[in-house]
Amino acid sequence: MAEDLATRVVRWQQAFGRNNLPWQNTRDPYRVWLSEIMLQQTQVATVMDYYNRFLARFADVGALAAADLDDVLALWSGLGYYNRARNLHQCAVRIVAQHGGAFPRSAEVLQSLPGIGRSTAAAIASVCFGERVAILDGNVKRVLTRVLAFDADLAVAINTRALWEQAEKLLPVKDLNRTMPRYTQGVMDLGATVCTTRNPACTTCPLAPVCAANRQGTQLQFPVKSKKLKRSAQTIWMLWAQARDGSVWVSKRPTPGVWAGLYCFPLFDDFAGLEAAVPPRYRATLEAGSVVHHVLTHKDLYLHPVRVELPASSMKEAYGVWLRPDQLSSTGLPAPVRKMLTSQPDSA
Repeated sequence: MAEDLATRVVRWQQAFGRNNLPWQNTRDPYRVWLSEIMLQQTQVATVMDYYNRFLARFADVGALAAADLDDVLALWSGLGYYNRARNLHQCAVRIVAQHGGAFPRSAEVLQSLPGIGRSTAAAIASVCFGERVAILDGNVKRVLTRVLAFDADLAVAINTRALWEQAEKLLPVKDLNRTMPRYTQGVMDLGATVCTTRNPACTTCPLAPVCAANRQGTQLQFPVKSKKLKRSAQTIWMLWAQARDGSVWVSKRPTPGVWAGLYCFPLFDDFAGLEAAVPPRYRATLEAGSVVHHVLTHKDLYLHPVRVELPASSMKEAYGVWLRPDQLSSTGLPAPVRKMLTSQPDSA
């Protein structure tokens, strides 16, 4: 079955897979790595513009390593999961310092770098260097558990390890320099476009003849994962202080924490704390805006922006900086803050 499955995936990908995305049809590990990190928990349509802008600004790993982290975060702003950007920069620095600016060619070594897990390391090594290693992202888990009717609970670590073992057995065994890139991209493409979560297109799937779930009519029962993360909610009060020239007061968020490393309005747990941070003579002019609901992966944020106009001299530089309107596009800001600032009626 293994050889038959691999052959089917390789042939299908070449004829029907996604071959027009900007990070495909390349064996440049920098481009493959960048796309893999950006695509983690993020839709392809969202990533496209960010990917192209990143390459325009940081053409290779050396350019990224030499950049200031604030510049990287600014370009990442709005893409979310900002630890990815911090790890991306740290990884680039490590590659330049420890590997002479060349990506390691094995998944084992790649996995030792910041922000590169087992599946990402395998994607880079298989696509760029033809190494026979398996990926196992969310899409691939769905494809393989259906093909194998693998009904063990993936919330249990030992079961995930067992699926890794099965994934490795299904890999191509011949002409790896040609087949591994196609196979790796193919199983990802199948999961993204054919073997989808709710409406799998089994009639057009190249794996239908060898798929146990298709034979049994149990496609929607896979993958099995019982653990569900509970969502939480948090209310945050935001001090939107603005000077007459349009500058806004921001401070750099601490690490770890929400929006770590980004520049943001000062945040408070309640209105009383926010009010206490404003010079007494201006407290009567505080103006509460509409509540903004911002969704994170496992948390709902309810943001209460409170606006006030202050003279620049009223805020202490030790606690933040005034950000001019012309600096907005080059500063790393949380997506809801950027949206607030750019959607003002008088914004440029």
